[in-house]
Amino acid sequence: MSDLRFQQSQSLQQQQTIAPQMQQSLELLQSPTLELRHMIQQELVTNPVLDDETEEVSLEETASENQDEEFEAEFAELSQMDEEWRDYLAQAKGAARRSDAEERHQFMMDSLVETETLQENLLGQLGVADVEKDQGKLVEMLIGNIDENGFLQIDLEDLSMDQGIPFPDLERAQLLIQTFDPPGVGASDLRECLLIQLDRLGKHHSLEYRIVDKHLDDLARRRFPQIAKKLGVSPEQITAAAEFISNLDPKPGSGFSAGTNTYVTPDVTVEKVADEWKIIIHNEQIPRLRISNGYKELMAQSGNGKTEVRDYIRDKIRAGKFLIKSIHQRQQTIENIAKEIVKRQEDFFEHGPSKLHPMNMAQIAEVVGVHETTVSRAVSGKYMATPHGVFEMKYFFTTGYETDSGESLSNTSVKNALAELVANEDSKKPLSDAAIVRELGKKGLKIARRTVAKYRDELNILPSHMRKSY
Repeated sequence: MSDLRFQQSQSLQQQQTIAPQMQQSLELLQSPTLELRHMIQQELVTNPVLDDETEEVSLEETASENQDEEFEAEFAELSQMDEEWRDYLAQAKGAARRSDAEERHQFMMDSLVETETLQENLLGQLGVADVEKDQGKLVEMLIGNIDENGFLQIDLEDLSMDQGIPFPDLERAQLLIQTFDPPGVGASDLRECLLIQLDRLGKHHSLEYRIVDKHLDDLARRRFPQIAKKLGVSPEQITAAAEFISNLDPKPGSGFSAGTNTYVTPDVTVEKVADEWKIIIHNEQIPRLRISNGYKELMAQSGNGKTEVRDYIRDKIRAGKFLIKSIHQRQQTIENIAKEIVKRQEDFFEHGPSKLHPMNMAQIAEVVGVHETTVSRAVSGKYMATPHGVFEMKYFFTTGYETDSGESLSNTSVKNALAELVANEDSKKPLSDAAIVRELGKKGLKIARRTVAKYRDELNILPSHMRKSY
């Protein structure tokens, strides 16, 4: 019989993990206000030492005479934190109780039914996809730039140049999104959207696919005989194909918002006081948390199990303390980012979207002193009220161009200039893309004709021959 030998060996393996508390902090930072309220309410249910009340409670009285020095020191620290947190939330008005108007607003907010957004749905599909970590980050970035209709609203070439990300990596990320549901999501334009849907239906080599791929403009103008002649088929076949194409979804993402009115609560308001722009952070929708006195009864009734009860309470206090700190840090980060946005985009706040300047998240991150991904999380789903309307904070981050005079304009400003040209054109002699290039050139903006065509498509502006009135 052979000998049985047991050997014990050790190996070192470096593995990077995110602690549960850090994951919670990141979730709080990224969550919109309504979602943040929901998360805090869940914590209030699961952590008995947390309180959401308006009356002031002094934590300094909670330390009983028989508690050890370590516990008393922790109470003192929590007392100071509770005071700071309440002062932070009170801010200008400092009201201890909500006014009737605030109560009505709160009732409305509590009554809102939260529905899944297109971005949330896509992120859920990403979560179960077999994707490497680095690619997953790119996919998440692109999902954040998909509009309510399901179209990608950012140019991959511009993004590659601006962020230094290899273009093929971005292409692969977009192609992965295009495998998600609803079919057609993640497309850059209508043509690509319809082709994706046809491909998913197994019609890659069909007549419908050829029509959408090469003759979409003629199809829009119902030039069936011309299409038939070009493709060498009968007009009846084109009619049948057009009927099939009409059943495809030109706005695959609209199902997530159709028939609903989205209530947007600004996280930040920017207004001018005298000659200075002021930042107002809205904290009224965030529950006012502090450490409760309720655990005193648990301590008094602990009996022989007092040590175990004390350990339990201590763990809950530490969890509550971290939650309070994380919420405070979230609000402070949003405020710091908002201040830097206002500083860099002052022309926008003075004159409107036409004066929006190019700006990327790396620039803000460097000044605020956080990582670029932190800026991305902080502005995700957050809104800023301005004199020119309410804008999602990520709206202010955009690539752009430099005019002949050296002025930097964002691509959003260029799109506005293009839209203004079309709005003021002679409808009997509409501007061609080449003419738009010339007109923008007169304003010092030198952009390519293909860029004009791309921006025109993104603005849903028809080609000149389809805008002409007779």
